[in-house]
Amino acid sequence: MPTKAYAAQSAASPLGPLTINRREPLNDDVEIDILYCGVCHTDIHFARNEWGLTAYPVVPGHEIVGRVTRVGDKVTRFKPGDLAAVGCMVDSCRTCVNCKQHQEQFCLKGSTFTYNGQDKHSGGMTFGGYSEKIVVTEDFALKVPDNLDPARAAPLLCAGITTYSPLRRWEVGKGKKVGIVGLGGLGHMGVKFAHAFGAHTVLFTTSERKVADGKRLGADEVVISKDADAMAGHAGSFDMILDTVSADHDLNALLGLLKLDGSLVLVGAPPNPQPVGIFGLLVPRRHLSGSLIGGIAETQEMLDFCGRHKVECDIELIRMDQINEAYERMIRSDVKYRFVIDMASLKK
Repeated sequence: MPTKAYAAQSAASPLGPLTINRREPLNDDVEIDILYCGVCHTDIHFARNEWGLTAYPVVPGHEIVGRVTRVGDKVTRFKPGDLAAVGCMVDSCRTCVNCKQHQEQFCLKGSTFTYNGQDKHSGGMTFGGYSEKIVVTEDFALKVPDNLDPARAAPLLCAGITTYSPLRRWEVGKGKKVGIVGLGGLGHMGVKFAHAFGAHTVLFTTSERKVADGKRLGADEVVISKDADAMAGHAGSFDMILDTVSADHDLNALLGLLKLDGSLVLVGAPPNPQPVGIFGLLVPRRHLSGSLIGGIAETQEMLDFCGRHKVECDIELIRMDQINEAYERMIRSDVKYRFVIDMASLKK
């Protein structure tokens, strides 16, 4: 069915209107009228082919919240009118060992990502949430608690689960000292989750202007990472540090803050290899790891947690025709802390 969307036609072109085709709902499909779509930095990478993976035209957007309009005959968890969400994936093989362990993001045969993925149903590439509607199999649709603001819930589908998953895996909670590096779209959610889990939460930032905001979001302490004395005061004291920074930076300085068996977990993606001194891992025994979004079951768990604890993203709402300006502002870190598109502006 013809569907209005916004797409990049090449790496150099701005995003603009495009009509795409969505499949008619199959027996196990959910059709969602998109209300809000968050803007992730990954959207910029794909729109501008910065990772060399883009198939054009590309319709970005994988932080999707909307209303169910139609469901297939075999759908049992959704009905028209329900608030529903779609995150970074729309399918996987569902049979490999990772899928069976509810880690679909690590599907051994390859997850089908919400955009720029191989569409198993229609052929070609998948199209994302910068569009009027989306059709997705019920197994990859998520329920959104009614008490959450749909616009502020949208970035939970990527920024939220990307930070929630490692904090849960490393058992962050009361009695733990946890660091969050960077206060952007990911980092501000890391602070909120670590605080909600009851951990002593320390924000690391290079900007003194973010001290007050960090404390407002839930940080117990804010450390200016350029201050060598302030960093030294925390040496060897952290159970876990979640690093959300996607620019080149000194991982060795962060490793030095971990206690015995402490973990530095990376969710940011710097463009270049980052040097790591091996003795910083050996003495004392420390761990360096990474994490990628979360599986569907864990994403639903995260949304339910957010509903119980009223955890939402700090956002700036924009129209669809402001997306190119929003991309430039994101690159300048000029947003607190996630842009969300009001998709009603596309439908007018």
